[in-house]
Amino acid sequence: MRGPYGLELVEDCKACHMRQDGFFCQLPCAAVEKLNSAKFTSAHPAGAVLFVEGQLPKGVYMLCKGRVKLTMNSADGKTLIVRIGEPGEILGLHATLSGDPYELTAEALQPCQVNFVRRDDFLRMLREHPEASAAVVRQVSDGYRMACREIRYLGLSRSASEKVAQFLLESATHAQATGQGKRFHLGLTHEEISQMVGISRETVTRTLSEFKNKMLIATKGSTVVIRNESGLRAQAAAA
Repeated sequence: MRGPYGLELVEDCKACHMRQDGFFCQLPCAAVEKLNSAKFTSAHPAGAVLFVEGQLPKGVYMLCKGRVKLTMNSADGKTLIVRIGEPGEILGLHATLSGDPYELTAEALQPCQVNFVRRDDFLRMLREHPEASAAVVRQVSDGYRMACREIRYLGLSRSASEKVAQFLLESATHAQATGQGKRFHLGLTHEEISQMVGISRETVTRTLSEFKNKMLIATKGSTVVIRNESGLRAQAAAA
């Protein structure tokens, strides 16, 4: 059905085209039926907040369309973007499983379709359907991998060039190969990139300009093309 914010809402998980891509809803029919009966489908505009750091968990948010930034805030008001949630992810999973408050704040970067499942219903589904539990384990494993990546940005990269180069290479995981290089949509401001890699916005801007001058990348709006991947990898590995 046509929803607000230009989204085409898909309310029936059995009819969702993303099931073929290995997302959480790619489960046996009985588990999908359980999910269908337990979820609440909604559309959210860019800037909408799904949940807030420190809030007691109400349940999980299954991101079907759009992208969500997950942030952590310090006592003095500084913000760190921990990662960007992509379609198919379950947001708020750890807090829902443990009962502890949400560790992060989730804010839509663009219009999103979200399926919300209340905590009690979600835990019941995991008990009744082992396949769903296996999918959760995969999501937790992915979360661990992303946390290791963030540690590398903040603790192991010794220069701004390393940090930004690593960020661009990892952002290009699903890039489209073209005659000019690997093309992908970034959709983050320089300020948001700075919050992800732990350097100032001005340093991000200067570093990206240096990469463009060296013909390592090209940019147009929110589109980035990696023109010289081996050169960019050399920047990422620089001591």
